[in-house]
Amino acid sequence: MRILFGMTGKETGPWLDALRNALPDADVREWRVGDGGPADYALVWKSAPDVLRHRPGLKAIFNVGAGVDWILAAVASDRHLVDSDTPVYRIEDAGMASQMVEYATYATLRHFRRFDEYERQQREGAWKPLAVHAPGDFIVGVLGLGSLGAAVAGRLASFGFRVRGYSRSPKSLDGVQCFSGQGDWERFVDGAHVIVNLLPNTPQTRGVLNAQTFARLAKGAHVVNLARGEHLVERDLLAAIEQGQLSGATLDVFMQEPLPSDHPFWKEPRISITPHISAQTRMVESVEQMVRKIGEIELGATPTGRVDLLRGY
Repeated sequence: MRILFGMTGKETGPWLDALRNALPDADVREWRVGDGGPADYALVWKSAPDVLRHRPGLKAIFNVGAGVDWILAAVASDRHLVDSDTPVYRIEDAGMASQMVEYATYATLRHFRRFDEYERQQREGAWKPLAVHAPGDFIVGVLGLGSLGAAVAGRLASFGFRVRGYSRSPKSLDGVQCFSGQGDWERFVDGAHVIVNLLPNTPQTRGVLNAQTFARLAKGAHVVNLARGEHLVERDLLAAIEQGQLSGATLDVFMQEPLPSDHPFWKEPRISITPHISAQTRMVESVEQMVRKIGEIELGATPTGRVDLLRGY
């Protein structure tokens, strides 16, 4: 078995060691410029398009992460890059769901318990108890009900919040009021106190966090973006905060990463910034998952987590 590994932005040595230990009988090699040799499987992350180009014998491509934006962009610019019959699989969870749940829960509870306001009062030296929200009156909307979004929505529902979930196709989750399709959009966003975005990045979802969306939220709502920077219209967010429609935002992803030092988000105290760490790929779990799925393919089975390149996730 020949496995081609290509990764950009991370130290590759530990990944290669883990793959070789898990597949001792396989030929695991790291892609180098000019490598046009055959491979049965390509395991890639934000790699140069040449990693995938002219590999007619590939049985499958594994995206070493949940986000497939870079593959979609590469395929869009070169429709011959990936054979239409070659399946592409993404990492499913592999320790990311628990991280995402922790992050989204923290951001939601921080706003619910008004800790962001108490932090501002501390800077001002003000001692002023604020009214307590009732969980049953507090609406949290989760955009995207895939494996990560469903885990987040379920955990937030356990706090007694009125949790709404939105997805492209109809879903059903215990304790979550589910909405789907364009016809349900306004009912989903109307009056929400917190919006947590976990949507896939597609042409249909880009810019979804915009002035029109913010205007329909409850006065003083909080926006949490954990998906992609392309989902957020940055100038609309700043305007909504300045006008008081939003009390603030918690942002982990941005149009440009790293966030430029002169970006206005840095100087807005009502925006909390983290450097794209809400759910980081865990190597051990990811390697175990890819090895398991390769084994399933070798046995003639079809693994879960296949990416629909036309749909975008």
